[in-house]
Amino acid sequence: MTEPYILLVEDELHIAQGLKFNLEMEGFAVEHVTTGEQALAKKPWTGCCLVILDLMLPGINGLQVCRIIRQENAQLPILMLTAMGKEKDRVAGLAEGADDYLTKPFSLDEFLLRVKGILRRARWYRPKTMVEECYAFAGNRVYLQQQRAVTDHKEITLTELETRMLQVFFDHEGEVLSRAKLLESVWGVAPDTETRTLDNFIVRLRKYFEKRPSRPQHFVTVRGRGYRFQRQAKH
Repeated sequence: MTEPYILLVEDELHIAQGLKFNLEMEGFAVEHVTTGEQALAKKPWTGCCLVILDLMLPGINGLQVCRIIRQENAQLPILMLTAMGKEKDRVAGLAEGADDYLTKPFSLDEFLLRVKGILRRARWYRPKTMVEECYAFAGNRVYLQQQRAVTDHKEITLTELETRMLQVFFDHEGEVLSRAKLLESVWGVAPDTETRTLDNFIVRLRKYFEKRPSRPQHFVTVRGRGYRFQRQAKH
């Protein structure tokens, strides 16, 4: 394919056919494969603008595919589909670098909304400039334009969504950001969308940047209102 396309990795043919048909009706070009091995054969995914990835695949499963893609490309958007409703399974997908997930069965309207939101966010990525601004706090250094961070222990390659969320927090330092505000600003979804994705991303940022993730000092929960980023830890 010469035009940007969506790579759909789904082994259940009746689901894949429906998703492919509706995506094409929305004007997207779609390539469908049924296994993780076929998906990885697309390396380096030249021209692909989004991967829609089923978790339960024969052979190489979706988590493994996601991990390998992320090693090669930190910015390529990944939407994971899963029949598993357990929180640990959703967290595992996000931990491997998925940008969002949908639990089967899901509505077609929500699916298309998530796809359009992910692709819209992809256009927010800013090209690198000669001068790179470093945002520093508590021994962490974050380089948003390079999509990387350096902590006391390691260097992290940030995904596009992690970068976007950090940008929103840094731009609103000290302010309480509601779940609705974060969902709309970072994921581009309706404020009333029910999803645990946001909470899982907060957990991920805490693991990256907090000295004690279980007792966060920078990415803090404000009960009943949302989340707040504060550069200086409160004692």
